[in-house]
Amino acid sequence: MLSRPRAGSAAAVILITLGSLVPGSGASAAPSAPGGQVRHIHQSGTAEYHPTGTGSGAPGPLSTEIAHRHEADGKHAAAAGSDRTLAPAGAAARAALARSATALAPPPPPGVIRTPRLVTSFDGINHRQHRTANNGNQFSVEPPDQALCAGNGHVVEAVNDAFRVYGADGSGQTGVVDLNTFFGYPPAINRSTGVFGPVVTDPSCLYDPTTRRFFLVVLTLASTTDGELTGQNQIDIAVTGDPTGVWKTYSVDTTDDGRNGTPVHPNCPCIGDYPHIGVDAYGFYLTTNEYAFFGDEYNSAQVYAFSKRALARGDADVLVTQFDTTAADAGRNGFTIWPAQSPSTGDYDRGQKGTAYFLSSNAAEEATGTDDYVSDSIVTWSLTNTRSLDSPRPAVRLHDTRVGVRAYSLPPLADQKAGPAPLAECLNTPTCATVLLGAPNPAAPETLSRLDSNDTRMQQVTYTGGRLYGALDTAVRVGGAIKAGIGWYIVRPRSSATSVHASLFRQGQLGLAGNHLIYPAIGLTAQGHGVIAFTLTGAGYYPSAAYAAFDGRSGAGAIYLAKAGVGPQDGFSGYRAFDDPPRPRWGDYGATAVDGHRIWIASEYIGQQCTLPQYTADPFGSCGGTRTALANWGTRISLIKP
Repeated sequence: MLSRPRAGSAAAVILITLGSLVPGSGASAAPSAPGGQVRHIHQSGTAEYHPTGTGSGAPGPLSTEIAHRHEADGKHAAAAGSDRTLAPAGAAARAALARSATALAPPPPPGVIRTPRLVTSFDGINHRQHRTANNGNQFSVEPPDQALCAGNGHVVEAVNDAFRVYGADGSGQTGVVDLNTFFGYPPAINRSTGVFGPVVTDPSCLYDPTTRRFFLVVLTLASTTDGELTGQNQIDIAVTGDPTGVWKTYSVDTTDDGRNGTPVHPNCPCIGDYPHIGVDAYGFYLTTNEYAFFGDEYNSAQVYAFSKRALARGDADVLVTQFDTTAADAGRNGFTIWPAQSPSTGDYDRGQKGTAYFLSSNAAEEATGTDDYVSDSIVTWSLTNTRSLDSPRPAVRLHDTRVGVRAYSLPPLADQKAGPAPLAECLNTPTCATVLLGAPNPAAPETLSRLDSNDTRMQQVTYTGGRLYGALDTAVRVGGAIKAGIGWYIVRPRSSATSVHASLFRQGQLGLAGNHLIYPAIGLTAQGHGVIAFTLTGAGYYPSAAYAAFDGRSGAGAIYLAKAGVGPQDGFSGYRAFDDPPRPRWGDYGATAVDGHRIWIASEYIGQQCTLPQYTADPFGSCGGTRTALANWGTRISLIKP
């Protein structure tokens, strides 16, 4: 049996490292979607922290407590339900694991990877702080969707649906503000009038060392006053040098049905789901996954390129070049193409008049059009001539190539250590359930849910020292069982004016016997020292904030706890009373942010525990102000010296 990690100490783990492999079948691909569509966006206003009152957090009627948000990946969710042992095609995934298991190389020799030091760690925004922000005019929301960026002495956190700025010691430089107020929108729900506001979700942020500016993006969906989504949606971009002050904002229409200068794509109006961002020497990059707004159809990932200096200056009008990646990956559609960030200005690739890099995976249904969920390649993307983004006529070109890797597949749902689950117990008690539902729970009995371990999409990407680093969620075999684990990759890209080449420098998988590692976020300093942050959960652990050492040459090392979870996840999305079959939401992503020689990390975890009597005590569902009636997620922010 492998030993358990304790705070600041290493754990026994599975370390599977494959290195110096030849490029995969797509190591030198033909150019794909080289030219994009150019249009203007306009400065739309400002955003800033505004102090607001704190609500009671008392649960309201379900119609005003849980927003019926657009489920952009509803097709996947419906197909998978709550049974994701490997994938709908589980046999294929199991066969892929069996084939690849014979190719394992030993872990790196001792001493190759430096031991990271936990400098400081503190609680970030939790569900109660989100729900009670803006006088309680918020919905109960799962999952938090972790955004984190750091620079100029500030640490910025944003989640669904709240924002806060901290100092390096964890002290609050601002209070908690809801994202609707921050961006100048009406409340998500006005509990006095019953009027709905827009849905603001999926935050992501970064600090750019060149312009010394913070960039924060969110997806905003327009709503009628009675809560019906209209189909209009946009990505809001906020830019500032001081995150405690005023941010200038821009809006990028993502409907792609011809309105506001957008291209006309099939099945639209569409939604620009899951936005993520990156920068290189010249550009600011935003990517989305484009789904039909009023249907199940998936089009492809969209890539947007801007002059980061124009945004940083606050120009009234800024050019954006949009790329559609339909059939770009050897006939497959691009999916979750994650832009790279670099730890220093010296890391940017200035060849080909400026080159930005991205990574993606291609095992998801959105990419394959099938339920296989297994792949033995990832995709490297390059955007060249990015210097032209500073000109009146940007002429950037997008290329991609596949890189062969060890097979990866859909991870199983992640179990968690058993413990008090007062929401589940309340739903199983007729008198208590009536307080929440207005009647006894027809779906009783409820049981503690397993957590959604993500699909196989690429997570945070770093470019430093001429190499790309990325990680994703995958099924791994460890301790004789299949668990949710992490696949990590180090890729060496080379760009020309007409194509991109890429070779696999090293890869591996990370797992912990009897437990699950989910939602990885990788970060490296300019010196090549790094960490992978993630949630650790399983039979031996409540959902915990954890990380693994990572070296830019040899890969992943031992696992450490930043903060052990205190109790199980006990939220509404895991119970049939609210959605049947339930989809126990977690994630949807973690984050890292390099700050000189140190790295900030943030992951979802559970920082509280309480019993049913504590839950039902006045004020109902608050457990002494540690949670709300419907959810108990928390976030943990830590500073690591790798």
